[in-house]
Order: sequence, then structure tokens, then C-alpha cells
Amino acid sequence: MSYTGKLLRVNLTTGHSQVEELNKQWAVDFIGGKGLGLKYLYEELAPGVAPLSPDNKLILMTGLFTGTIIPLSGKLAIITKSPATGTILDCSIGGHFAAELKYAGYDAVILEGKASKPSYLYIEDKIVEIRDASELWGQGAQETELILREKINQEVKALAIGPAGENLVTMSCITSEFYRQAGRGGVGAVMGSKNLKAIAVRGSGSISVPNIKQFASSMKEFMQTDILTDTNLWANTDGTALLVDFNQDTGILPTKNFQQGTFDDYQAINSDALKAVRSGKKGCFSCALGCGNYSRTGRSTVEGPEYETLALGGSNCGISDLEAIIEFNDLCDNLGMDTISVGNVIAFAMELTEKGIKDFGLRFGDVEAYLKIPGLIAAQVGIGVDLGLGVKKLSEKYGGSDFAMHVKGLEFPGYEPRGSWGMGLAYATSDRGACHMRAWPVAQEAYGDLDAFTVEGKAQLVIELQHYNAVKFSLILCDFWALSLETMATIVSNLLERTVTEQELSQVGERVVNLARQFNVREGFTKDNDTLPGRIFKETLKTGATKGQLLPLEEYEKMLAEYYSLRGWDRDGRPTDAKLQELGVN
Repeated sequence: MSYTGKLLRVNLTTGHSQVEELNKQWAVDFIGGKGLGLKYLYEELAPGVAPLSPDNKLILMTGLFTGTIIPLSGKLAIITKSPATGTILDCSIGGHFAAELKYAGYDAVILEGKASKPSYLYIEDKIVEIRDASELWGQGAQETELILREKINQEVKALAIGPAGENLVTMSCITSEFYRQAGRGGVGAVMGSKNLKAIAVRGSGSISVPNIKQFASSMKEFMQTDILTDTNLWANTDGTALLVDFNQDTGILPTKNFQQGTFDDYQAINSDALKAVRSGKKGCFSCALGCGNYSRTGRSTVEGPEYETLALGGSNCGISDLEAIIEFNDLCDNLGMDTISVGNVIAFAMELTEKGIKDFGLRFGDVEAYLKIPGLIAAQVGIGVDLGLGVKKLSEKYGGSDFAMHVKGLEFPGYEPRGSWGMGLAYATSDRGACHMRAWPVAQEAYGDLDAFTVEGKAQLVIELQHYNAVKFSLILCDFWALSLETMATIVSNLLERTVTEQELSQVGERVVNLARQFNVREGFTKDNDTLPGRIFKETLKTGATKGQLLPLEEYEKMLAEYYSLRGWDRDGRPTDAKLQELGVN
């Protein structure tokens, strides 16, 4: 069986750890990853817990596929309550940490309490130690990993935070293997609040699957027919930078704090521009695509930049200098911060400055000033104290709420919803705030055949995509494998040696979405939080394919009401007792 059946619980306050049996029924109902981690957090975390208090929990969750030869199954899910939004938060992170944790004998780790001094957690099979991290505190995330490799073993797999996480910046992330991040919602700040600088793991065990020869043969077949195809290979040849051209052409490339949907200098930051500075390739555990593109220019080397960084740290800030964007990416990586949120808050401060609302000394396109900001935010000095608040709290302090581009306190990803109305609904109803990883109707609208400028059918589309992604991230499969529910069901059935249908998996996705919603309702979130910034409803775009477009508020409200109705939620967006009973959600 590919589950180990073991969960490691570590109390950082007492230094005590214990091994528990994984809840088998929960594993059936929620599979693993996002779903199973969310279930543990929902059951164990009292309502109203402050995200940065010792009472919050940080859960590392593997999946059914983790550690096997199933392609693109190398990610780890990290679940907690977000300090940026107060919502449920799950992130996934690539690399090799998840498989190593499974080989050490654990499906999951639940971290509780707060260490009395800077510490790191070391796990090697049955050895679990909380060790002194005084020499690591203050180091960048990348330097921390290098030191741990020197101290322990070059093959050790680690998660680490940078100075931003230590300083409880709510846009801080967790890093692994230098360039992989659990990026959104301030998960790094939760780790920092626990005085936990890093988690290092070594495992000597293995994972067994039934009928290994037959299983390996089927995986080889999937590799040829379902993975190494034109549908997926763009991730290897071009990477996500390809979306710069796509979004420019369709008028949804965020520019100057989402004032426009096109960027005049987009060719300076697109895939072709990146290929000119590409210096190598990398893939995660059990990966057949190798989407990681190393870029080297000036004094910086990064994996990427990915599209979100090129958009939010590039066009959205009016920056077309690729070398500067790569340096910005490198700074954020080592300081341990989410480039999406940092790019957004810089762009918001630029607009506040140019509109005369609050002078931060930042203007669109000013490379020199732009590159100073990550360090100031991470260290919490100067204007970094204000910008570290994020756009929601910054707008509450100084004004500009109509163009503070966030949902529930989480800043927008790189897709303009005035050019993809379904994406607007996806942002607004996402469990962790504005997010493109819960549903991505851009593919069907901006890039596909669906009319992007109507609400007809969009509620149903977003619901189906949310269920699909909830299953995918409970299995913790990489987003870049565009596989069907049928394929997922086939692989799960082979592993569990029982028939699992597409309908069963879809219901798992629905169960996960409803439990996440219940968590947020319990924390006080209402229909009023399922909305978008005023700019989206009031201001038309001025350039490109989306020129003249906005999302009318009355149309949005119609779409949201239909979404609630189709979900079996009440008019205030709360899951009904009948729906929760149907799904077996407590």
C-alpha cells in the first residue's frame, strides 16, 4: 500500500513527538494532500485561533501517489490557517521533500506549539529531533539549505524560510531546493511564528505498489499517450512564460496595477526573451516534463521566472527590464517571499504615489526603487513596514480600496478578470482568496471557444473546475499534467486494488470544497467576502482585445447567486445541512 499509515505529531513547545495511526476513514473520504490535511486542521483547530499564535497548526501532507513512479506526483501539501487572510490555507511545493518524508515512514507531519528558541526539525526514519538553529536564523532560505547540507548530508531534503518568515511578514513563503516555493498566504510566517527555521528529512524506507510490473507498464503507457504530448510538453520547451504572449494577445495581461490588459513592452519579458538567458533545466521527483528553467543574467540565477512573476513583478509594475525582474525574483526567493503578493503591493504603492494619495517614492517603471522593496519588506524597515501589510491593509490605512487588487486579503494572480468573467467568479469564491489554482476558466474563455464576456454557464464551469482541482491537489499531482478524471480514477483504482469511479473522485472534490467553505464560514467569512475590487466593476480596460470591457456588478451578482444555488448553499453562501449530510461533511 502506498500509504505508510503513520502520522508524526511534533509539539515544538514541549519538544515531544509521537507517531499516530493515520485516520483510515478520512483517507478514504479525502484521499490525501489538500483534502486530508484540511480535514485534520478542521477537526483539530479551534475557531478563532490567531494564525501567528502557537495554537495554530502547520500540517505537511503527502498523498496516495507520493514516492511512487507515478509521473508528476512529487509535490507536498502544506496546510494551515492563513495569517494574510484568516482563511483556510493550503499550498503545494515541488522538489523531492515529499517523497523523502514518505521514505522516512510518514504520510504526514503535524507541527504544534512554538519552540522556545530558533530551531529546526530533523527527521531521519524513527529519529525525530528539534535542533538549535541559532546559526541559521537571519540567513536566506537558500543559504539555510546549503548550511544544512553541509551539517547533515548533501542528500538531505529541506524546507526553509528566509528573513521574511522570521519577521512574520504575511506574504512570506517556504522554500525547498532553493527555487521551489509554497508561496501564497503567508505560510512562511506561520513557520516563523513557531521559531522553526527549517525542516530537514532523510528516509531509508520504500513504498510498495501492487502488481509492480503491470503498474510500471501502465505508467509507461501513460507517459507516451497522456504526458509526453503537445498538451503538456509546452511546460518543458517554453514553461509558463509562454502565457505572456497568450495574455497579451487576449488582453488579460495585468499592467500597471491592473489598469490595463496589455503591455507595450511584453516582448522583452516573454518566453523568447527568457530562452535567451536560459542556462539549464530541472524537474521534481518522478517528473517527466522538467518544467524548471534556470535563468542567469547579471548577478542573479533563478529557476524561472514563472509567468506569475513576469506578470505581477513585470508588466504590473511597468517593468520591462528582464534582468531586473530576474533579480527581483532572486531576492524574493532567498528572502522567502511570494513574488505575486510582493509584485502586487509594489504596483499598488506605485499607483498610490502617482495618484497623490500616499507618496512611497515608487513610480511605474522605476527599476532602481522597485529592486529595493523586497529587502525592506523582509527586514520590516522603512516603507517595507507599510508594504508588508499587503494591499488590503495598506488600502485600509491610506485609501485606494477600489484598486487594491485582492480577494479576502490575498492579492490577484496574473489574469485580468474583465477579460475572463469566469475567472472573476473563481477568484471571488476561492477558499484562500484570489487564486488561479482553484479554478482556471481562462483556458476555456480567453484561450478557448467560450464567450468570455457573459455569465451564462460560468457558475457551472467554475464549480466543475474547482472539484477537479480539489481532487488533483488531494492526489498532489502537478498542475502541468492535463489529465482527465478518468485517468485519475484508473490510477487510483490500480493502487487501491478496487474500482474507483470518476464520479467518486468528483464527489471527493466537492467534499473538499465544502469542508474548506465550512472552515471559512466558521471563521466569520460571509457572502460579502466573495467579491472583487471596485476597479473590475467600474473601470473599462482601454487597450487590446479587451478594450472597453468591465464586469458589470449586476451580472457578477447574478453569476454568484447561481453559483451558490448550484452548490446547494444558501443565499448567504453557507453550505446547507442537506448538502453537508449528502457529502458526509461534519
